[in-house]
Amino acid sequence: MSSEQFQAAHDSIYNTGTRLLQYLQEIRQGRLSEGDDTKSLQNVEDEINKALHALKEQKYQVAVIAAMKAGKSTFLNAVIGADILASETAACTICRTDVRHIPSGEIPRLLEYRDGQRRPLVITEGEAGEIQQKFLMRTREIREKGNPDKTIRFEIEHSIEAISRLSSLAGFTLVDTPGPNEWESGNFNTALKQTALEALRTCNAILFVLNYASYKDNAISDLFKDIVENRKEILSENTGKIYFILNKVDQKTEKDREIADVIEDLKRELASFGFQNPIIYPASSRQGVLAKLIQQGKATDSQIKDFKKFFSARYAIEDEEGNQIIPAPHKIAPQALEDSGLLTIQETVIQTITQNAGWNLLSDVLLKIEKMAKASEDSLNLQINGWELEIHSLKNKVEEYHIRAESSKKKVKKVNESVKGQEKILTTQFSQAMISFASGAKNKIQEEIDRIAKSSSTEYSKSNTQDITEVLPQAVIPSNNISMGLTLPNAIPIFGGLALSFGVQRPLVEVLSKVNPPPFNNHRSTQVKNADPYKIRVDTEKEAQEIGRTINEFCSPLIQNWWIDTQDQLVRNGTLIREQLVREIQADIQEISNELSKYVGESLQVKLNINPIQFPGFEFQGIDAQVKHQIEVFTRSETETKFRSESKTEKSGSLCKSDKSYTEQVPYQATIQVEDQRSFYEVDLRETTKLIKQKIDTQVSRSQEVLQRTIHKQVLDDFKNAEQQINDYIKSFQDEFDCLLKERETREAEAEQIRETLNVQKVKLNEYLNEVIAIRASLDNWKPLQRIR
Repeated sequence: MSSEQFQAAHDSIYNTGTRLLQYLQEIRQGRLSEGDDTKSLQNVEDEINKALHALKEQKYQVAVIAAMKAGKSTFLNAVIGADILASETAACTICRTDVRHIPSGEIPRLLEYRDGQRRPLVITEGEAGEIQQKFLMRTREIREKGNPDKTIRFEIEHSIEAISRLSSLAGFTLVDTPGPNEWESGNFNTALKQTALEALRTCNAILFVLNYASYKDNAISDLFKDIVENRKEILSENTGKIYFILNKVDQKTEKDREIADVIEDLKRELASFGFQNPIIYPASSRQGVLAKLIQQGKATDSQIKDFKKFFSARYAIEDEEGNQIIPAPHKIAPQALEDSGLLTIQETVIQTITQNAGWNLLSDVLLKIEKMAKASEDSLNLQINGWELEIHSLKNKVEEYHIRAESSKKKVKKVNESVKGQEKILTTQFSQAMISFASGAKNKIQEEIDRIAKSSSTEYSKSNTQDITEVLPQAVIPSNNISMGLTLPNAIPIFGGLALSFGVQRPLVEVLSKVNPPPFNNHRSTQVKNADPYKIRVDTEKEAQEIGRTINEFCSPLIQNWWIDTQDQLVRNGTLIREQLVREIQADIQEISNELSKYVGESLQVKLNINPIQFPGFEFQGIDAQVKHQIEVFTRSETETKFRSESKTEKSGSLCKSDKSYTEQVPYQATIQVEDQRSFYEVDLRETTKLIKQKIDTQVSRSQEVLQRTIHKQVLDDFKNAEQQINDYIKSFQDEFDCLLKERETREAEAEQIRETLNVQKVKLNEYLNEVIAIRASLDNWKPLQRIR
């Protein structure tokens, strides 16, 4: 589906839905004037309004991920059509930055979102250059000061030229996502990695920007190692939304290989990381952004000079005498833009969005409108037939319906009981997965500490050591990474393959050996006979503190990484699990609905439409959003509890939004040797390990509590949605019958005129239904062959 076809289908659905809504409002106003409370029609209108709102407001997100110096900011600027994101040699992306499209007439703004504050702070508004400068200054400030304000993301509101002509993509957002070599800068690694993985799970398209001159360097290897590891299966299912941009191809010289050869080599490299048949586009982002700015008449003198210096010569024309004539920038800008590769990339990304997330939205909205139109048709058919029955017979059928309705409600309660059972299964299984994480992390930390003990004494003997693995632990992770909230039917296998890599490139013992002076086999340890290898002796408090700092700096990011990977896999599995549970709820409630409509149809001898139980995507938050919400609830309630039980001056730490790694003071104590009255400091590795393990267990315990809240909310929402649909259906018949009986008793003399009015309304309604059916047939021609998550 091209962008033009998508826009046409979008407009057609919106226009038909709007006109249908207006017609139903006319009918309702007429009935209100006759004394009908029109509750069922009000519900129909509310549902159509909700669907039309989703059609206009649906968000589409495109994540852009890159290693440093790949030209990511320039690429984003080219898509935006404004020089608004700054480029620096240092890592610029300290947290997620969303560029949200606004109509060209609105004033651009830079917003900053902070932990614990619901409303963003407006940093500046106005021209792109002003926003760029203020954004750069704020970024530097946060990096230098360590983020004291707990900034969690930025948002730039600016028109995005690539989709400016498509009102159907008004909710389009570019997500500037930091790469792994930016994760490591400035103590932001945990939050940045979380941001990148969340983007992989939730965004509609993912663009990896690679530098033409350095696509084989270590930064690129780190990028794909961190992202692909433990995620090959999910990436293979989403290959249709992943693209690779080979940027800065304008840097190619005559002696360099052809771009086509470079792309073939890059394909082999990417295949080695697990990307099968990768889609690669060459691009010159700088050329693209300058060409766009010149076309728009927004280029500064400096930007025009850059365009002339670096790109204009390629478009020189030779006259009859062999002189080269370079056309004015505005004359060659359109061709330069096309040659930059940007237009091809933009159209491909837009097509990916419209063919997948876009198509799904159009289909869901159209199904909702069709359902409401058919519900209105059923209402008219019931009234028409109700006016043809003997009133005594109608009363009997209404009484019988009340009995049948109560029976249907009891069946719904049984479905609810089954769903609650699934919730318990889910909670148990996800808790076990987290316990498994804790066990693996604790064992690995224990191995690292044991290595230190073995290195510190050749007289090491297991008989002299305590088995620290028995001590219950907890984490050196920031209390800031809880992420799961899912649903799991009995039929689904439990987390097949939840096995995370606990490999460490450099063991802790090797890292400690670089401390000056080295803590191993020093004179303090060797002078004491049968010295405990789990206690390291040093001369000064400064040396003891250095050992503690080294252990913390080693363990904290390591456990954080494991925890983030655990979360990521649980969330991805949970998405699949939830989909199956929803299908089961849907099938159970649909069966109840079908039985009811069959009974009513046969009783009144009228043909009724099936009442489809629907779970449109626009009505649900994703699991990531659910988890964030539950973390806020958990943190708020925990804070309130502290306020009540302790003092109101100390707030509880956030579970998932810490900017820094949580570190624990490694225990040491000063001791005096009696023989020579010399003092030394002793670092106790047993106590160190115990504290680390306690932190891991604390993290898991807190996570389990949030997990239970998330699962409960997720399961409850899914069931409540289906329950609401069947209850509305039951009540719609109830309201129709009550209204019909009331009118039959007071307006019997007008029966013929009322039937005539109802039939006219039915004919008009069928016109809208035929429009919906025609749109559906057209939409189905563009149905995606493969679903992309």
